[in-house]
Amino acid sequence: MSEPTVSLQDAGAVLCLDDLRFHAVWLRDNALDPDTRDPRNGQRLITLSDIPEDVTISDAHTQAGQLHCTFQPEDKTVSFPLAWLRAHAYDHPHKDRPGRLPDQAEQWDATLSSNVPTGHLPTLQSDPIERRDWLAHIRRYGFAKVTGLQPESGALFGIVDLFGYVRETNYGRHFEVRTEVHPTNLAYTGLGLQAHTDNPYRDPVPTLQVLACLENSAAGGENMVVDGFAAARRLQSEDPHGFDLLTRHCARFAYEGSAGVALRSRRPMIELSPDGTLQAIRFNARSAAPLTDVPFDYMAAYYGAYRRLSRIIDDPSMEVTFKLAPGEAFIVDNTRVLHARKGYSGEGHRWLQGCYADKDGLLSTLNALEAAL
Repeated sequence: MSEPTVSLQDAGAVLCLDDLRFHAVWLRDNALDPDTRDPRNGQRLITLSDIPEDVTISDAHTQAGQLHCTFQPEDKTVSFPLAWLRAHAYDHPHKDRPGRLPDQAEQWDATLSSNVPTGHLPTLQSDPIERRDWLAHIRRYGFAKVTGLQPESGALFGIVDLFGYVRETNYGRHFEVRTEVHPTNLAYTGLGLQAHTDNPYRDPVPTLQVLACLENSAAGGENMVVDGFAAARRLQSEDPHGFDLLTRHCARFAYEGSAGVALRSRRPMIELSPDGTLQAIRFNARSAAPLTDVPFDYMAAYYGAYRRLSRIIDDPSMEVTFKLAPGEAFIVDNTRVLHARKGYSGEGHRWLQGCYADKDGLLSTLNALEAAL
């Protein structure tokens, strides 16, 4: 295979590698030598202030799959694997488009009901390939089911142990979901619940939620999940101005349901990154506080978009429905997937346990498994 073409532009301020361009300051900042990065953990040993402002490249050539650059005024030569440079190239069209999905995410609707991603806990614990694939389903769809739990208190922690740590809140390390006489939260009643994201009144919200079934002999009480990103994109296609309003103006959420707790947050219902990528959905009518960040002239249109999003979320064509049996559980990306429950009767028993965790641990475990396997 022939060596790539290398040239310098702008007096050495830019390097061209075939059709890819790299700034000298970017290459120097990302140097892989042991004086710049710790060879054991990859962390930088220098700051940007340690790099001369007038950094340029005086010489560059390739040999045996490596690019060798000499930086001035340091007169420092550094080598980069060509494959590494191509994998980290930034000289390409960037996808600045409001409402685009995150990389490796796929939107879905009720048609996924026939193929709900599911893992068997004992297998997930013993087989790293199965664990990798199950975690990849969560990254792709934002939720997955688990079977094979022991239907006993605390068994749900075994799911979190697959990738990370429990996030404790004012509800405790875990919480019980069953009927109470004087509930501190409507989740502890037999009422049906609209699809929602949990704890929008926290900042940051818990990014993962696990719900495990210990007992479920009551009539009704099926669980439902809705892809919040798909709902947001549908709103965008039906009402672009309304979508824009829900992304540009903050909603407010609050919870003061127990002594000593007064949680409040101010965030958009639909959150985008600067390049327009969908970042998070916050939707929970039970915890909505008065809107005070929407200008008067936009309030009526904002409520119109809010109502339309609510109807989209309630549309049966958007929801995947299943009824958990004892020993089954599901996990949701709480920044993306809304979950709901149909109402259930007072006959029989329904007992679920829930806990929160954080998505960074899940993605870290997945990245490590993908690299290792």
